Parts: sequence; structure tokens; C-alpha cells
Amino acid sequence: MTYDRLVCANCAAPVNEGRCPVCRANRERLQQVNFFAGLNPAALIALLVVLVAAVALLAHQTA
Repeated sequence: MTYDRLVCANCAAPVNEGRCPVCRANRERLQQVNFFAGLNPAALIALLVVLVAAVALLAHQTA
């Protein structure tokens, strides 16, 4: 989930604006979660297709 659509329960502002300490803390936490959390679904699918193709090519070359 991206934080650009989240609304802070403390100040009722978007979390990505970081208006209060709660927003800033959650924004930092969401940015540090992992690399794949920031990717959109299309990029994840493309990455998966490339990975499957690489494995298929490797399996074909060893056979």
C-alpha cells in the first residue's frame, strides 16, 4: 500500500504531507518497509514475467 492515499487519524490530513508527528512517523515507516512495497502491480507482474523467462531460458540451456 502506498501512503499517498492514507489519511491521518490524528490531523485528518494526507499522510504524505507530514503535517503532524504521527504523519511523519508513519511516512518514514512506510518508506522503509521494503523496495517492493513501492512498486505498482504492473511493474511487479513485469518483474515476475522477466524472472520466469530467465528461469525457463536457464532450464532450456542446461537440458
